[in-house]
Amino acid sequence: MSAAKVGGVFHRARDRTLDAFVAEEEREWKGPFYFIQGADPQFGLMKAWSTGDCDHGGDEWGQEIRLTEQAVQAINKLKPRPKFFVLCGDLIHAMPGTPWRKEQTEDLQRVLKDLDSEIPLVLVSGNHDLGNVPTAETIQEFQQTWGDDYFSFWVGGVLFLVLNSQFWYDASQCPALKQAQDCWLDQQLSIAGQRQCRHAIVFQHIPLFLHSIDEDDDYFNLTRAVRTELADKLTSAGIKAVFSGHYHRNAGGTYKNLDMVVSSAIGCQLGKDTHGVRVVVVTTEKIIHRYYSLDELSKKGLEDDLMELMKE
Repeated sequence: MSAAKVGGVFHRARDRTLDAFVAEEEREWKGPFYFIQGADPQFGLMKAWSTGDCDHGGDEWGQEIRLTEQAVQAINKLKPRPKFFVLCGDLIHAMPGTPWRKEQTEDLQRVLKDLDSEIPLVLVSGNHDLGNVPTAETIQEFQQTWGDDYFSFWVGGVLFLVLNSQFWYDASQCPALKQAQDCWLDQQLSIAGQRQCRHAIVFQHIPLFLHSIDEDDDYFNLTRAVRTELADKLTSAGIKAVFSGHYHRNAGGTYKNLDMVVSSAIGCQLGKDTHGVRVVVVTTEKIIHRYYSLDELSKKGLEDDLMELMKE
């Protein structure tokens, strides 16, 4: 899904690709660039969390509206423009079939439409978007509202893969759809494995792990068996980094040559971090990232050392 709009409606990822970028034009490395990663605007969680009723609360989301507006305004001011803005899931708090879902969705869409039309918007599905146990119906609803739940796109010689991590959490109600993503992912990883791209980067909502590949299973990570198999598959294909949300705190670690980056939320904080987004600079050899509070990014923009990296 890109931020380009026709008649006030977003273009969406379709046919497992993103029409904001023409693959034939973007497969060649053209020099360093950067993008912005955010996660978990999750309209409604701040009220639900404050009242201790995360399952049924969330009937107010004015704070999240203001924070997401601040993020959009800060990104719009950046010079040079980022190549895109990716939101790594939990766009809203209301689960499928629960109250406030329609209203939260409409308010988020209204806020996101203020993003500069020259900055494509990339949307990742989270557990609140699809349900903890997704079904064919909840996935179809997401696709109709926001675009494909998994897809790939090229920017400046870099291959980006957007994945539906709920399939690895619990695909019991949609096993055929999980199998379809698995087959598609194998095809995409074969391209990365043949080193036909400068880098390959993954976006998904649930992190593989929060700190270490060997950590205990937790609500906020994938189970050890699943994460190890997936991490080995990704590293074998040369994937350099996985960017996620879900944890509402900054975290991360490394496994072999893979950087697991967990970014805190634009919305509700569950730790000591601030509402923010992550700036990611892609250079010839490296992927460098830094988390900015929304206030920092609004007031200061990109720091000089990151700007220098883009002058290679």
